[in-house]
Amino acid sequence: MYTRNGSFKRDNVGNLVTGDGDQLNPVITIPSGALKIDVGQDGTVSVLLPGVTQASQVGQIQLVRFDNPSGLVAMGGNLFLDSFASGPAQQGTGGFSTGFGTLQQGFLESSNVNLAEEMVNMIIAQRSYAINSKTIQASDEMMQIANNLRR
Repeated sequence: MYTRNGSFKRDNVGNLVTGDGDQLNPVITIPSGALKIDVGQDGTVSVLLPGVTQASQVGQIQLVRFDNPSGLVAMGGNLFLDSFASGPAQQGTGGFSTGFGTLQQGFLESSNVNLAEEMVNMIIAQRSYAINSKTIQASDEMMQIANNLRR
């Protein structure tokens, strides 16, 4: 399955997992006693071990993209399956030149919803519904009057 959950932690054996405990594929194992863990913009995971002056790479976070992301099948828990509608997964590494975007350690993805604009749109839709409802009600009352005149 695929996820957009970028909040990682170490499990009890040192594997890098999502916040729900799902392992990454390929598995990335963080050595015990690691002093510092860094994730580069291209997805490389490096650790600084005690007694070593230079960080060593322990794995690479793979990114995927789909021709039609809205065609993914939501499985719940921020997990998705590919489908015929989504197209096949195109696997790659993060980076400016790869077209897969970049990874940012320590950041949260912000919402792409403009709250003020959506509230205005909701009020407009609510008022349009009310006006249409009154129009239908007035038309119904006129039809009742017309029916009573025929008798």
